[in-house]
Amino acid sequence: MIKSSEQIFFEGPPAKEDLLLNLLAGLTLIGLPFTFGALARALWLRFRITNKRVSVTGGWLGKDKSQIAYSQIKEVRAIPRGLGSYGDMVLVMKDGARLEMRSMPNFRKVEEFINNQVNQITSRNSSITSSGF
Repeated sequence: MIKSSEQIFFEGPPAKEDLLLNLLAGLTLIGLPFTFGALARALWLRFRITNKRVSVTGGWLGKDKSQIAYSQIKEVRAIPRGLGSYGDMVLVMKDGARLEMRSMPNFRKVEEFINNQVNQITSRNSSITSSGF
């Protein structure tokens, strides 16, 4: 549920280029598993990135949902795919858990946005916890 103070930065499915490239790979027998994976992602995977949290809906028939607050994120890792038009991202949590976001469109802008949100939270928390006497 989106609160009134929450603003959406990105909401949508994985990159269409991922599906197209994997459909072409599916013309070969070796590429079929990648094609099925791309079809499942295209049908059921959805991303929602707001100024408060990252939400990923996926799994079989889109029944699994993960929501991560920026205060839980320790590190963002990203790698380009599809000639750099889209990429995969991994959010590493402070407790060591990881959230993978495959075939993220505009992944460089999304990575920058998430890093900015994490840095804002971190600087806000460090100014609150620092007390002197």
